[in-house]
Amino acid sequence: MSFLVKLAQAAPAAPDLSISKPEGVAITNIGTLIKGAVQGALLVSALMVFMFLIWGGIQWISSGGDKGKTQEARDRITAALVGLAVVASAWAVMLIIQYFFGIDILGGNITPPKAY
Repeated sequence: MSFLVKLAQAAPAAPDLSISKPEGVAITNIGTLIKGAVQGALLVSALMVFMFLIWGGIQWISSGGDKGKTQEARDRITAALVGLAVVASAWAVMLIIQYFFGIDILGGNITPPKAY
């Protein structure tokens, strides 16, 4: 019995396993990161849709009645509109997820546990 008491007294204290905040970390909330990424992706996709519509319109005007060039311009405009529909659908799905799960993706209020 005295052996167990001596063993318990000789045992070292538990080490400190805390992690300090890393240097140079600007974003500490993952919601802010997700919000910025989603807004950036929507901005880039909207600019690309606009660019492809302009490009297709210029192609159509400069086709000079050539059926091949007119079809290529029509396909480019169609692809731009389909891309716009995909982006709008992704936005709608994101809003549905926000509504049903009660999370605010664009508000930046996602706060997971931190390691520091």
